[in-house]
Amino acid sequence: MKDRTEAQVERAYQDAKERYNAYGIDTDEVLARLSGVEVSMNCWQGDDVAGFEGADSITGGGILATGNYPGRARNVTELRQDAELAFSLIPGKQRFNLHAIYLDSQNAVDRDEIGPEHFASWIDWAKKLGIGLDFNPTFFSHEKAAEGYTLASYDSDIRRFWIEHGKRCREIAADMGRQLGSACVNNLWIPDGSKDDTTDRLRRRELLVESLDDVFSAKYPAEETLDAVESKLFGIGSESFVAGSHEFYLAYALTRKLVLTMDAGHYHPTEGIAEKLSALLPFMDKVLLHVSRPVRWDSDHVVLFDDATRAVGREIIRADALDRVVLAVDFFDASINRIIAWVVGLRSTTKSLLAAMLEPNAMIREAEDAGRLGERLALLEDARTMPISAVWDKFCLEQGTPLGGEWIDAVRRYESEVLLKRD
Repeated sequence: MKDRTEAQVERAYQDAKERYNAYGIDTDEVLARLSGVEVSMNCWQGDDVAGFEGADSITGGGILATGNYPGRARNVTELRQDAELAFSLIPGKQRFNLHAIYLDSQNAVDRDEIGPEHFASWIDWAKKLGIGLDFNPTFFSHEKAAEGYTLASYDSDIRRFWIEHGKRCREIAADMGRQLGSACVNNLWIPDGSKDDTTDRLRRRELLVESLDDVFSAKYPAEETLDAVESKLFGIGSESFVAGSHEFYLAYALTRKLVLTMDAGHYHPTEGIAEKLSALLPFMDKVLLHVSRPVRWDSDHVVLFDDATRAVGREIIRADALDRVVLAVDFFDASINRIIAWVVGLRSTTKSLLAAMLEPNAMIREAEDAGRLGERLALLEDARTMPISAVWDKFCLEQGTPLGGEWIDAVRRYESEVLLKRD
């Protein structure tokens, strides 16, 4: 694609700046604010959620990566190399979100034996890049998850194994946060459920409460780690019953003072997550969002700058909740170039926040408070055609990342020189 000159970007930005100023919006302040927002990039997009325990693909657990596009990262070195290229093409601040199966260890250990030492090289890498890390225990792709239950299993030995895994993951997350000087979000999701009807849901959930209380029994400083729990509506193999439903984890997070995770695809097909933010924030200090694109329920498509994503950004900004909403992307598409997936997903997520910041929210609120609801509607509609692209280009220029689709050429070269040479 033909590169635009810095002078062209600046001219377009100055014109846009004047237009937004007429609505009381200082675009320079908006860009400064946006530059401080962190979005956590999911490691599992880079290798189709296989991890580095020796598995070639996901086994069980209600999740599935589809496609066989060439170039999947096969080890820690390749995953980091791919992620670094993606980081260089995404404006703003990023973090890296790891699952426990991405340990870097020459000696194989089971999940109830992992510790901070198995992620030391990840911490060194993050220090070198100046980014934060987030973490997730992995309760799937394991023989002790084959029955479909982990923390809610009737088998006490199975429960004990996964409780220990959960505890060790919290220790790892705290170590990451402590060493990097940025609180590591440790997000717990389990696939526990039943494919067909089950009669004793209460017992399963009582066991889950006991197990979770054990996992979270140790206390870590908030500046080191934030504990989050994630619900799901149903999954592959748990179509009829999921122990960790939305109602379950909402109650658990509120009573235990944990962070609630909301994934865009973990609710009913017509249900969006945006409005849930303002419903939860009066009761919770923080909420974790997994931004995804559920084409057919929890299909985990790459995030786009679509209406659903824009609604999420709008709700965060209108609630003035950037410091209370933790943002992470969650998708895994193995049918396309995986680096393109990362770049599109994170650029779209960041762009949704920019679009919300550029709405004339002060004017809209004033009109709403005064009962001028027609005027409110007119302002919202006018905001749709304001020149956001000129402001986005300016942001990319300031951040030292390519404009528009210019970054695609870099990925195309990398695919030819690196990805297609992987076996």
